[in-house]
Amino acid sequence: MDMTVAGLLNAYRGQQLTPEVVVDHILTQCEEYDDLNIWIRKLTRDELAPYLARLKQHSPDSLPLYGIPFAIKDNIDLADIATTAACEAFTYTPSQSAFVVQQLIEAGAIPIGKTNLDQFATGLVGTRSPWGACRNAFNHDFISGGSSAGSAVATALGLVSFALGTDTAGSGRVPASFNNIVGVKPSCGLVSMTGVVPACRSLDCVSLFVLTTDDANVVLEHMAVFDPADPYARPNTFNNMQRHYGMPVGEFNFGVPMAGQLEFFGDVSAQAVFTNSIEKLEAMGGKKIEIDFSPFLDAARLLYDGPWLAERFIATEDIITQIPESMLPVTRGIIEQATGKTAVDAFKAEYTLKTYHRQAEKILATVDFVVTPTTGTIFTIDQLEQEPVKLNTQLGYYTNFMNLLDSSAIAMPAGFLDNDLPWGITLFSTALQDRKLLSYANRWQQELRLALGATQQPLAASNDSGTIFSKTIPVVVCGAHLDGLPLNWQLRERGAIFSEKTITSNHYRMYALAGGPPYRAGLIRDDEEGAAIEVEVWQVPANEFGSFVAGIPAPLGIGKLELFDGRWLPGFICEGHGVSDAIEITSLGGWRTYLAKQ
Repeated sequence: MDMTVAGLLNAYRGQQLTPEVVVDHILTQCEEYDDLNIWIRKLTRDELAPYLARLKQHSPDSLPLYGIPFAIKDNIDLADIATTAACEAFTYTPSQSAFVVQQLIEAGAIPIGKTNLDQFATGLVGTRSPWGACRNAFNHDFISGGSSAGSAVATALGLVSFALGTDTAGSGRVPASFNNIVGVKPSCGLVSMTGVVPACRSLDCVSLFVLTTDDANVVLEHMAVFDPADPYARPNTFNNMQRHYGMPVGEFNFGVPMAGQLEFFGDVSAQAVFTNSIEKLEAMGGKKIEIDFSPFLDAARLLYDGPWLAERFIATEDIITQIPESMLPVTRGIIEQATGKTAVDAFKAEYTLKTYHRQAEKILATVDFVVTPTTGTIFTIDQLEQEPVKLNTQLGYYTNFMNLLDSSAIAMPAGFLDNDLPWGITLFSTALQDRKLLSYANRWQQELRLALGATQQPLAASNDSGTIFSKTIPVVVCGAHLDGLPLNWQLRERGAIFSEKTITSNHYRMYALAGGPPYRAGLIRDDEEGAAIEVEVWQVPANEFGSFVAGIPAPLGIGKLELFDGRWLPGFICEGHGVSDAIEITSLGGWRTYLAKQ
């Protein structure tokens, strides 16, 4: 059964499947994987009945996630189903679902159950649970990764089409890498945290596991709904919405840590897969730029060595102060370290983090994204149990800094190690670059064409067309905005950068408009008696483009200008009535020549 979102919707539309058949299939399959410790609580057929009954009133064309089964990490609320956070003493039964869960249900998705996790989402391993260690979908002797362990394994095995996790230090990325699936760590605040048990409230985000980037694009749209009740929520931006996902075309720049800053903890096979991944990106048209990774690594150390542990203490305060024995010793040992932290420590760390953040922003501004291993290596469950803290720390080498530095990230499958286990890379950038990253991840997934998860289902071709991502908008200027002229400051003070000096196609007439100073030029298209006119192209930051256009006085405005090489770019045009009392200067070929003759 094709369990991708696209695959199920097509099957529903073709009447080859019904949601009831899919749910029955899933529940049967779940029984075969009981020994993997994926679930803390599966819904019964009676509990699933209301969700299925609601779908009878709809169709795949009326609900975007009609009949799509999903799993929920058990620190995220589902109405009338217990939330445990993998600690029985903490258990409560919410009367309503988490905001994000409710959005998905309203879109037609069916919750199958609550998945296993590292207790209180403290860990990257998937073994720290009273419900048993969640086992890897490919080799049951190996860790699944965590803390969103069950969600990742359920997705990899095709027990659900997608699953919700949470991510504070890598919990939505590490298990994606270990189970050959896509792990989306959204920008902090993009997805509501209302109804989610916090780990570090100021850093947490709800993450997403899927089999394909196409599916991620669809599901994320219904997750990223602004929640005014969440004080950490941030509205999405236009350029980061569903329609801006696609297949990036052309060349791109990607950052890679300097060789001496890469760490594989002795895993030669993982190092080889990463080297091959970089070569593959270069073959796809990417330009590799080595970056200084130290600000990111320094920020990562703050997460567990700094005062942010105090947030984990706040989230578990009643348990850890009243019945600490109900916690697993490894979980309690980590969180109890917060008791020595002070407000002074917190402010010192915050100041230090701001420095790292500024350094990171400067680096990220030079590339389309940075590529790292998702983890340096993988461990068996037995290895992990011998050194639970040390090995967990190693798994966070490339993940712990992300939310501290307000980054968006996508973990992607990259191939298999010599031990036949999957391994992955992560693409990351600044906040609210989720769709851009997802689009480059789409191009990567289509290039590799690995089977999906552990299902052996082949990857379908992406239907999304080519797209170009840019933080700037080109603007063609012809008069007072030319470099060094009186209105050029309106470009420079907005951070615009000179791109090129060029000419238009042979279809324009130029006029010196009445009025001034400043004296202004006007271009009007004339296919019969036009000529080529000298112009400049400036790259204007996209977030400043609106204010620039709003300040342009009539009869001028911004339209599309044709350059000599066939490109049509935004640029200055003039309304016809504006040249009634103007002087035509077309024969001079440009504004600078006109000024020189005055």
